[in-house]
Amino acid sequence: MIVLGLTGSIGMGKSAAARTLRGLGVPLFDADATVHRLLGPGGGAVDTVESLFPGVRTDTGGIDRRRLGQRVFGDAPALRRLEAVLHPMVRTAEKRFVARARARREPLVVLDIPLLFETGGTGRCDYVLVVSAPPRVQRERVMRRPGMSATRFADILRAQIPDREKRRRADFVVATALNRGTTYRRLKAVVRALRQGELPRHRPGGKRCARS
Repeated sequence: MIVLGLTGSIGMGKSAAARTLRGLGVPLFDADATVHRLLGPGGGAVDTVESLFPGVRTDTGGIDRRRLGQRVFGDAPALRRLEAVLHPMVRTAEKRFVARARARREPLVVLDIPLLFETGGTGRCDYVLVVSAPPRVQRERVMRRPGMSATRFADILRAQIPDREKRRRADFVVATALNRGTTYRRLKAVVRALRQGELPRHRPGGKRCARS
């Protein structure tokens, strides 16, 4: 089974790429969705996060992610404390996903992880696909998000490896600023190549095998 890591900086179109890959029939693990469940009402991380950051629990029993974000973005020690709680839980869910897919003998799965490079997750992938867009497009997309500000955007960017470095390390780079049809065709070509075994198996960080 081939494990493809999907990543990209904020506003680069990763969520749309994930939807496309699912539409192509590829099983996909969504790290962000897992975090949402962990921080939602009854989630496994709620009590611990509330103890670390008092006042972030909602009336419905979950964690107010916007309020939590205001507490940790721009505060590196606070962010590390939060990650120390969430990352192991997400990793456990990822392992279960991969094990189930392997038992079903899936030929290809995707790990959709926003901070794949930043957290050292590439070692768990056979290939890495990075979605990318010009800085102007990225900024326009991000600033349309509810509650986003220029300061918060800058804080998020500082916490992420620059796009140019991600593209350099990637096995596949898919541009998302073009029309949707072009992006779809490029993602489909990556899936086809991996499913048909047209590329040599290797670990990320070695010789780059293709770019789309």
